[in-house]
Amino acid sequence: MPQSFTGVDEVVHAIGTRLGETEWLEITQEQVNQFAEATGDHQWIHVDVDRAAAGPYGGTIAHGYLTLSLIARFGDELFAVSGVTAKLNYGVNKVRFPTPVPVGSRVRASATLAGATETPTGVQVSLQWVIELENTTKPACVAETVVLLVP
Repeated sequence: MPQSFTGVDEVVHAIGTRLGETEWLEITQEQVNQFAEATGDHQWIHVDVDRAAAGPYGGTIAHGYLTLSLIARFGDELFAVSGVTAKLNYGVNKVRFPTPVPVGSRVRASATLAGATETPTGVQVSLQWVIELENTTKPACVAETVVLLVP
């Protein structure tokens, strides 16, 4: 159940709040193949199961940008804001992919409301994300994203 906020002011007052963790999500070869089709990134480490089995990770791995793109899904799982006309992805300030995500593994995310900046259009809210890989200590992705909340 997402943490619910009523309006932009409530979000701004919650800066510093950890929003919790999402459910685990299994990364499938079908997801990776669909991402490759959508982006045109058909690098063998992602889509060639036989070649990747003999490669450095013992199998195919998810694209880093596929892992990053899951933040949109995870964001809906972690927080909701009512009383706004739009909640838009505005950008990414920093991204790192410390650990590859093997196909068949599971990931989940946690997020913290990190900051807010008022603009003429609305409030830009930055979030600190950690996407963890099950049974590992190093995260799969760490990122700071910006969401524009339009009142």
